[in-house]
Amino acid sequence: MDRIRTLILGAAGRDFHNFNVVYRDDTRYDVVGFTAAQIPNIAGRRYPPALAGPLYPNGIPIFPEEQLPALINRLEARQVVFSYSDVSYPYVMHRAAIANAAGADFVLLGPRATMLESPVPVVAVCAVRTGAGKSQTSRAIVRLLRERDLRVAVVRHPMPYGDLAAQRVQRFARLADLERQRCTIEEMEEYEPHLVNGSVVYAGVDYADILAAAAAEADVILWDGGNNDLPFYRPALHVVVADPLRLGNELSYHPGEANLRMADVVVINKVDTADLAATEQLRDHVRTANPRARIVDAASPVAADRPDLISGRKVLVVEDGPTLTHGEMRFGAGMVVARKFGAAEIVDPRPFAVGSIAETYRVYPAIGAVLPAMGYGAAQMRELEATIAKVPCDTVIVGTPIDLSRLLTIRQPIVRARYELQEIGRPDLRDVLVPFLQRLEPAPRIASAG
Repeated sequence: MDRIRTLILGAAGRDFHNFNVVYRDDTRYDVVGFTAAQIPNIAGRRYPPALAGPLYPNGIPIFPEEQLPALINRLEARQVVFSYSDVSYPYVMHRAAIANAAGADFVLLGPRATMLESPVPVVAVCAVRTGAGKSQTSRAIVRLLRERDLRVAVVRHPMPYGDLAAQRVQRFARLADLERQRCTIEEMEEYEPHLVNGSVVYAGVDYADILAAAAAEADVILWDGGNNDLPFYRPALHVVVADPLRLGNELSYHPGEANLRMADVVVINKVDTADLAATEQLRDHVRTANPRARIVDAASPVAADRPDLISGRKVLVVEDGPTLTHGEMRFGAGMVVARKFGAAEIVDPRPFAVGSIAETYRVYPAIGAVLPAMGYGAAQMRELEATIAKVPCDTVIVGTPIDLSRLLTIRQPIVRARYELQEIGRPDLRDVLVPFLQRLEPAPRIASAG
């Protein structure tokens, strides 16, 4: 029987995982290519033979997704597998229409096919949208687990933008590892806060190998999800963060709604800055979609390390890139800090953007008068640096969770915005961890107050 010619649509993450666990060794399928979206500098490369396995001795080519209609015909693809996240339902169905119009099946793989079983318990932290607050929720849960003397390994959703074979399994234990492994700004934004808090972080390309390495040194694995994607490992506790600032997205973005419906715990974050009516409507949506989930209310109050450099000043606000781009947020922690501490003017960086930074504004015109900290490679980091240098401002407010001055030369004074999760009322994260911890052997417990 002829092998089913398969094209996998991705963004250098979920697509590679789906291939590794479903297609790599299955002789029924012939994966003829990947496509790349969302992330620059992925298309035009190959998924290397060292990762692709013996059925693919020459590796697998990666094409721009813009070529999808022609690719289906040229590669004679019978099946198109959608394998990336944080996109609206119309966006997904447009790709389905393209595939079906060309005669191909359109496939969404589910958790039963793609979640790996872990030898140690997994707590997964996911979200309904990018920028909802996964990172601070993950850090808060790690602190609670470590209070119980549990060894915790953080496994981060993939962001393999460099040498894929070299990035098969990555382990980060100190800040120097970020530079040694040539991480992008986007990778550092996710790994650095964990490292500063003393956690070991794993990431890479082959998540079966990563799982084996992480489980060997941990009592518990904390899956720190990317975008609004589903976990790669089957969780014993599935925590999902929702955001009332984008009310309705929890029921209209892929695969965020699936996360919502699967969750054991839903954290409704940003209740301090969201409209009360929106928060209550989100709560109703959660209860309707997943009545068994426990709901934790939370805020992410923002502080500044040098607020005196904001009041009355002209400021440039630099925000986390993915939150503004495919996350579609209009602002982040940096803008909150600018307004909170009385900036006289927020300087619009768009007229000063150079190179790929200017292109980012063209592709994502809703970003507005803030600067996304794009840095998917050394060249883009230099363009980000050049853009900052051109902006006529007194102060640069950095809303990303990393120290940008380690990576870029910034002549203006820098103020860093900082935020951690703050639970409000009961239940809190400590409460919802109790049943999970009671299932561990030996069974440690967290005392539940009240």
